Amino acid sequence: MIEVLKAFLLGGLICVIGQLLIDLTKLTPARIMVCYVVTGVVLGFFGLYQPLVEWGGAGATVPLTGFGNTLAKGVIKKVNEAGLIGALAGGIEAAAVGITAAIVFGYIMAIISKPKIKS
Repeated sequence: MIEVLKAFLLGGLICVIGQLLIDLTKLTPARIMVCYVVTGVVLGFFGLYQPLVEWGGAGATVPLTGFGNTLAKGVIKKVNEAGLIGALAGGIEAAAVGITAAIVFGYIMAIISKPKIKS
């Protein structure tokens, strides 16, 4: 039960930061999403994101910062295995399952939903 609480707190904190960025800055949601991914990459590259993952579990791995961390870990692993060329393939290889799920479920939702034009 304590793991669920930790995940809720960390994931909630990440969401609160995003909401504050929306409310207090002129950043668009798309730019905030990019900032989250880049933050996850930078923190993952320097090994600073892993303690958050160990403490908060899914609260750290599910948000976009977790996606950035996964990209960074994949690049580091592939560069260690294959050299500099690994920087091109490592991130995509590490995040392939998440990317595929996003595409498949997005496609399914596009099929079953009835989009309307905003006026």
